[in-house]
Amino acid sequence: MTATKAAQNPEGALLPVREGEDPWTAEEVAELRAELTSEVERMQQAIAVVEAELAELLADGSDGAGRDPADVGSSNFERDQEMSLASNTREMLEQNVHALRLLDQGKYGTCESCGNPIGKARLQAFPRATMCVSCKQRAERR
Repeated sequence: MTATKAAQNPEGALLPVREGEDPWTAEEVAELRAELTSEVERMQQAIAVVEAELAELLADGSDGAGRDPADVGSSNFERDQEMSLASNTREMLEQNVHALRLLDQGKYGTCESCGNPIGKARLQAFPRATMCVSCKQRAERR
């Protein structure tokens, strides 16, 4: 494993860093936690808005009886877009919740595929990452 240095977060868990990276500071960990928590709250609000819009679209009816076919098609397209948006937001919400859970368990920053450190710079840019760059690239090629 290339984890030669690790810093403790405020809860006492070690956060791994890659060779040559500075250890995590308590301030950086607190900032990371605040960002993840803020994203969870923002996404929960976004999901509530999208679900309300979707409920409104569904309440309008989609059977098309007596409606212009173009209006029905437009309504169906809008409904599908809202459903896709809600699904994507739920997926990102779960990724952020998972990252917070890993942080609480002291497992944050370790690649779920190879077990090596993900990298401090990667986590600061993309806090919900659960894989190092190499493993993520390999997974995306499949």
